[in-house]
Amino acid sequence: MIGEISISGVYLPALLVLAIVATVLTGIATRLLTLVSAYRAIVYRPIVDLAIFVLILGLLSLLTGRPGS
Repeated sequence: MIGEISISGVYLPALLVLAIVATVLTGIATRLLTLVSAYRAIVYRPIVDLAIFVLILGLLSLLTGRPGS
């Protein structure tokens, strides 16, 4: 089925799985940015974190070709 991933017989929307993976990768990216003190130059951190999440989700979507295809 297009747009669904079967995990132990439970079908999940591919976008949900990609969003979960993107959330984990965003957490890793934000921790790395915190370690290098990149947030000192940023005025509003939540907007940057949201943008990183959207970028990672879009990149995962392009790489897997799942949602919207």
